[in-house]
Amino acid sequence: MLNFYRNHWFRLTFPAFTALAFYMMFWGVHELSDIQIILTASLMALLIHQFEEYVMPGGAPVIINVATFHETEHFLKYPGNMHSSMLVNTIAHVVYTVAIFCPEMIWLGLATMFFNLFQFVGHGIQMNKALKTWYNPGLASVIFLFIPIASYYIYYISVNDLATWATWGGAVFGFVAFLLGSVILPVQLNKSLDTPYPISEEQFEKYQKITQLCRIK
Repeated sequence: MLNFYRNHWFRLTFPAFTALAFYMMFWGVHELSDIQIILTASLMALLIHQFEEYVMPGGAPVIINVATFHETEHFLKYPGNMHSSMLVNTIAHVVYTVAIFCPEMIWLGLATMFFNLFQFVGHGIQMNKALKTWYNPGLASVIFLFIPIASYYIYYISVNDLATWATWGGAVFGFVAFLLGSVILPVQLNKSLDTPYPISEEQFEKYQKITQLCRIK
């Protein structure tokens, strides 16, 4: 079961998004608070972001190894691999979901929004610069979903006086802890040149296609 999930979790993102969309359309907008609706939209955006990274167009795990970690030789298995990719993204699912069920924890919701905005640094600037491309998988969802949703959440809690200076400080701390616990540590603790979970050839082919198509001439 774990092996199946490790290799196919990203294919489940769109069905999960669809199920959430139907729930929100028929029940969620009536049952959830305003802030829970925003947080649910953020989770749905995360699912689309992951679908964009791994499925259509895909290739993100290779891009992360090459562009973020500057690995040019063993990029199909080091430092990131299919196991660490599964952990990184599954932890994100958990944190975003907890924020929905605990909307009173404004600092936690705000921390996830900081994480959304931070994605632009990676996808919009760092990866494109390293690859010499104008697009990489994940960028579209960052621009059209993550940034607008995060901006509205920040606007909403500001105009409704839901955040104190302590809340903002807690959100910064939460964001850093989230970044360390869900991204950096899973990769660093599971990196190995002898990993039995290399990135698939399918992801490598997607990486080649998208980088060739979007390379700045």
